[in-house]
This record gives sequence, C-alpha cells and structure tokens, in this order.
Amino acid sequence: MADLSNLPNVSAPHLDVPTNQKLDAAQVSTHPPRILLLYGSLREKSYSRLLTLEAERILQHFGAETRVFDPHGLPMVDSCPADHPKVQELRKLSEWSEGQVWCSPERHGAMTGVFKSQIDWLPLEVGSIRPTQGRTLAVMQVSGGSQSFNAVNQLRVLGRWMRMVTIPNQSSVAKAYQEFDDNGRMKPSSYYERLVDVMEELVKFTLLVRDRSDYLTSRYSERKEAFPEMAAALAAAAMSHEAGQDETKDELE
Repeated sequence: MADLSNLPNVSAPHLDVPTNQKLDAAQVSTHPPRILLLYGSLREKSYSRLLTLEAERILQHFGAETRVFDPHGLPMVDSCPADHPKVQELRKLSEWSEGQVWCSPERHGAMTGVFKSQIDWLPLEVGSIRPTQGRTLAVMQVSGGSQSFNAVNQLRVLGRWMRMVTIPNQSSVAKAYQEFDDNGRMKPSSYYERLVDVMEELVKFTLLVRDRSDYLTSRYSERKEAFPEMAAALAAAAMSHEAGQDETKDELE
C-alpha cells in the first residue's frame, strides 16, 4: 500500500489511484449509442422542437438510437405524484439513455419553464438508480433575436448538477424563424454546420464514456459513506497485526 503519512485524513481503503488500466472498459458495448432528446416549448411551431428533430436525424445518421420526449401533458413539478404516466415515461427514457440532447428556447434571458420542469422531474437518485449520472450531454438553444448563450449556459449548470458529462461544443441558433423552411427542415448555414459538429462530438463522447461511466463517477466520499466496513476491517487487521507483533516480541524476550 502506498505511503499515506502525508494524508492523515484520508481513509486508505476507500482511496483509489486512477490509472490508464482502470479506464479500460471491462466490456465494450456493441449496441448503438442511446440518445434521449428533450426540447422546451409547447408551441405548435416550436423551433426548439424543429432543431431537436434536425439533431435527431444527424444522430441517426451517425448510428445512434434516439428517442424524443414530448413534453405535452407533463404536469408541473410536485403537482402530482411521481407515478404520473408522463413522469414515468420521462424517467424511464432517462434511465435508458447513454447520452442526452437538451434544447431550450431563450425566454426572458433564460431557459423556459417547460424545459426546466422536465429536468426537475429527474431527481439525482431514485432508489439506487441515478437517472442522469454518467450520461453525456449536448446543449442547444434557439433565440428569436440576436445570438445569445444565456440558455445554454444555464443548461450547462444543470448538466453539472445532474452529474452529466457535458461536451465542450454547443449550438445557439439566432433568429430561428429564419433558419427553417416551410417543411420544418433547417436551411444550410453555419448554424447547421455547428449542429453537425455538436452531434458528431456527442456520439464520440458517448462511445468513449458509456462503458466507463461507473468508474468515472465513482467518488471517494461516496465510497466512504457507502462502505464504512472497509475502514473498520482495515483497522481490525491493523490491530491484529500489532497484537501478533507484540506476541512475537514477548516470545523473543
């Protein structure tokens, strides 16, 4: 065991030293990356939904299996029990997913309540299952005016709070009403090219993370809390070792 004399407050049995070997996937998944897409508007012509559907097409081209959650009918948080069918649908999709795409309109300089309500229905933990921890995440927003990053910045904060691996790239589409044709398809533009970049990056990160998420999200403090017996066993072994040394010393004397 490594010398921990300089770390007197550390519980040795719960301390892990990361190595390249530990990051090797124990088993490599062969199924397509599973991506859940969420959007934040109930409007009949929702540009966040149109951008989300465009992202879904790109993800499918990259070989991903996708699901888009329809927020219609999802109740306000805490207005009903969590066994509501729409809440259960959302939670099961989150558990199914290995990566997610979040897309919200920017309204009053922030994400919409429709989008926030979806995330609020996903707790950090349900029993022993964490609906979002270790999943990858791509964030996007649409704006009615000039380009802004208020919503995506807030989505990043949410992603960190939900313990997700948020990719570096992001999409922010300004004057979204100009970027889609009459069929709801996104027009060629630098915004579209950025969208392709973001989805490509999400698939890459998902392939990289999904078989390693258990190890990547294993935390010293949580191991210490969940397995206090490990420290007790080490202490008992140390006491037994010291007792044996004392007996040997007595015999020699």
